[in-house]
Amino acid sequence: MFFDFFKVIKKNFLGVDIGISSIKIIELSRWGKKIEVVNYGHVASSALYQKPYQGFERESSFMISSPDVSKIIKAILKEAGIKTKEAVFSIPDFSTFFTSFTLPPMSREEIPDAVKFEARRHIPVPISEVVLDWFLLGGETGKKGTPLEVLLVAVPQDTIKSYQEIASNSSLELKYLEAEGFSLARALVREKKDTVCLVDLGAQSTSITVVEEGKIQISYSSDVSGNDFTHAISRSLSVDFKKAEEMKKIYGIVSSDTKTILLPLVNLIIIEIEKIFRSFEKADKRIGKIILAGGSALLPGLQDYLSSYFKRPVQIANPFYKFIYPSLLEKRMRELGPSFAIAVGAAMRGLEK
Repeated sequence: MFFDFFKVIKKNFLGVDIGISSIKIIELSRWGKKIEVVNYGHVASSALYQKPYQGFERESSFMISSPDVSKIIKAILKEAGIKTKEAVFSIPDFSTFFTSFTLPPMSREEIPDAVKFEARRHIPVPISEVVLDWFLLGGETGKKGTPLEVLLVAVPQDTIKSYQEIASNSSLELKYLEAEGFSLARALVREKKDTVCLVDLGAQSTSITVVEEGKIQISYSSDVSGNDFTHAISRSLSVDFKKAEEMKKIYGIVSSDTKTILLPLVNLIIIEIEKIFRSFEKADKRIGKIILAGGSALLPGLQDYLSSYFKRPVQIANPFYKFIYPSLLEKRMRELGPSFAIAVGAAMRGLEK
């Protein structure tokens, strides 16, 4: 009886990240303040198709092959032996709309109507076609003379319906949907005092997000992506996509041949990061470090190149920091860290009390 009184109930949750180049699922378990990596699985598009898996259509920002996605998810769950059903799905940044604005002093009860009114000025589609969410970045409600800084997130209704359909067809219980920027921030920014720039180098886009005191302040999505790196090598050296992908991962911007090809694209990303830095740091604030996530975060030479350019620390994403897992998986966890960061952050959302 004494032992049972202090027994801690474990809670398991899945994080699901449906990307353009792969689908990743991770199962985390929490008891007390400890989080354990229970299981994970992923399928790369190259294992299914001759070209990157086309799960999204940027122009319409919704998923176009839901049945195929569900089949892949079910296959991953079966292969990995994952039994947990409760899940959080992340939504890619290019399928969401972020903006921030200032509201005059008001009570918290007045904010929803004010946000909805203000949203019409910033969102380029009818409000009836999106679901709105908002977060206070600064200011205090109910205090006269205190303006409110608001971060607005809008997600198309079609996108939400697609995810609901995928979860249902995958026999998963969809508990939450959230923009991947929030999942990424939760997984990688554990110290609330840190001001960090997260650069997520995905297959189809690169997202740049500034997190201050645990809150997203700015989020921007660039079209330059990991697949652009691969296509550039493929075209320049007349090799197929698979060979170009291999060369990218081995040589990056270290080898003279691929460095010449890739640096112009890397520099385009740097230009976008600089814009974010200037916008944020003009208010006497400073971004302390950059964290690289996504499939191309491990591009050879990239970490040192960015660190030298921005004159501040650049780290490779390690979302498994302080998690429990077998020590023999240490190397594997570090390799998977950048690409699994979003899935990890999504699962962590489900484990929150």
